[in-house]
Amino acid sequence: MNAQPSLPSSGLIIAATPLGNVADASERLKAALGAADVIAAEDTRRTRSLATALGVEIRGKVISNFDHNEASRVQSLIDAAAHGVVLVVSDAGMPLVSDPGLAVVNAAHDAGVSVTCLPGPSAVPTALALSGLNVGHFIFDGFAPRKTGPRREWLSSLVGEKRAVCFFESPHRLAETLTVAAEILGSERRAAVCRELSKTYEEVKRGGLGDLAQWAEEGARGEITVVIEGATQAESLDPADLVPKVHVLVDQGYRLKDACKEVAGTYSVPTRELYDAALAARES
Repeated sequence: MNAQPSLPSSGLIIAATPLGNVADASERLKAALGAADVIAAEDTRRTRSLATALGVEIRGKVISNFDHNEASRVQSLIDAAAHGVVLVVSDAGMPLVSDPGLAVVNAAHDAGVSVTCLPGPSAVPTALALSGLNVGHFIFDGFAPRKTGPRREWLSSLVGEKRAVCFFESPHRLAETLTVAAEILGSERRAAVCRELSKTYEEVKRGGLGDLAQWAEEGARGEITVVIEGATQAESLDPADLVPKVHVLVDQGYRLKDACKEVAGTYSVPTRELYDAALAARES
């Protein structure tokens, strides 16, 4: 094992930064902050503060690289990476994981510019590990949809999902999202809300979605990552339970067959079984 931080002489470096506790910074990150010719930072002030906290002197140029300007930065960063080291960092965690960085990394690969990554903190695996849930197989969905319709559609797609799902949510939308999740996925579906990971007030709240929704009504602060356990065989839906949802679509003008197809696709049940259940309900 090489105990000394090793960095390339040129190319693009993606680096994970601490979620909150600066002691989680790797030695390679410290070396990169001090040696990079250019640092593309989501927030230049936070990156400079991190360097100061780590006792690192930044010698290269620090430029902003965030959602609204990263497209315009790509070519200049690729040009710089062809002859020197360009370090890409976000405010906390790993770039590209619901953070800026995709545009320049994609362009670097296309241009044949060397790309490497300095592993480190990320809220996703940290929350998965802390949840204590069955997360051997999981999906990450970024931030939960903000609007009601897309949020319900997204949660409905998880009804039959056997893998755990991990996602980010803002504190002021958490209670509403958990309430809708309890309605659609079941109040007993196990989940964990992880907040302020690695920070002073780190907290992991576990329980059924119904209980967590009630808890969240009291208010939650900070950076939040949610993990919902996947559906079990016991939670498989009976098509008859979905007939009321078919009736809603029929009342909106859908043909019965089309309504059954729409609902069956959303909840991962056989269309034919749902159609038969709808006909049986109509006859009764």
